Amino acid sequence: MSTQTAEAADVEARPPRTHRGSLQRVTVNLTPRSWQALEAAIKRTGDSQTDAINRAIQVYSYLADITETGGMLYVRDAGSDELERLRII
Repeated sequence: MSTQTAEAADVEARPPRTHRGSLQRVTVNLTPRSWQALEAAIKRTGDSQTDAINRAIQVYSYLADITETGGMLYVRDAGSDELERLRII
């Protein structure tokens, strides 16, 4: 898919052969920014598109659960002692 334009990249998540019966097939339309983020994640981790998308959804759900129940998220840059509150809108 790297030859596709980033305008409205269609990514079809294909399940691994060993779990084909238990997974759902989904087609997503990615913005250019999301396509670039997916490509960067794949290069960084070596994960497949399917694995990267699955992990992203799981992390998003986890973070939403924390914030919806009154929790707060903080991040700290490497080499810094300062915490910054992370807000997901």
